Amino acid sequence: MFLVDSHCHLDGLDYEKLHGGVDDVLAKARERDVKFMLAVACTLPGYRAMAELIGDRPEVSFSCGVHPLNIEGGYDFEELRTQAADARVVAMGETGLDYFYQKEEALIKLQQDSFRHHIRVGRELNKPVIVHTRDARQDTLDILREEKAGECGGVLHCFTEDRDTAEQLLDLGLYISFSGMVTFRNAEQIREAARYVPLDRILIETDSPYLAPVPHRGKENQPAYVRDVAEYLAVVKGVSLETLAVATTQNFSRLFHVDAARLA
Repeated sequence: MFLVDSHCHLDGLDYEKLHGGVDDVLAKARERDVKFMLAVACTLPGYRAMAELIGDRPEVSFSCGVHPLNIEGGYDFEELRTQAADARVVAMGETGLDYFYQKEEALIKLQQDSFRHHIRVGRELNKPVIVHTRDARQDTLDILREEKAGECGGVLHCFTEDRDTAEQLLDLGLYISFSGMVTFRNAEQIREAARYVPLDRILIETDSPYLAPVPHRGKENQPAYVRDVAEYLAVVKGVSLETLAVATTQNFSRLFHVDAARLA
């Protein structure tokens, strides 16, 4: 069986106390059939540091982007394009909108401009966008539609919205990724959406080191725990773990243009 963690922040794990380096994290993941992962950046300096930390490992690909909560000081749009053009980078982001923490009009405008730029670069480079949204549902959908994000593809990661939002995202051609939050006791809205989303449009992720799934809540999350997300989601969907693993791995390959031979 082959599982993929489609969204993790490998540079955010506690390597001093919990892990003996990147190889240790990858070994723990392999023990639970998690054999590939996408390491996601949140700033441009963060991307460079993460790429240096991980190096060229066949079981890890990268995204390059600036998180909406990390753009207050601005950044060089051309530098984003240059870094994202690297062959190791398979996606733009994470990008998107987050109005939960930033409610000032000027910062919201910065977020929207950045989001649009990520999509435009994604369309130019034919690399999908990894989308973060919080308290910004309609603006997120509007920008995805206006910027024709379906042309490069994308995924709403760590999905926390409702079934209607899922339907609109699917209509735009995007994928939907479920994290450990789907296992939380009060997450029935997420589970309802998960039942609705077809198997050929689902991804799974940890978003580690955040949001560890049950039964690991309260601990640092890590790629190995995407197995717990997969097991739970398979029950929600009424399919076998093997069926879910095959579908989500194929979806990852298709969306991020990662050779299926690397995921076999």
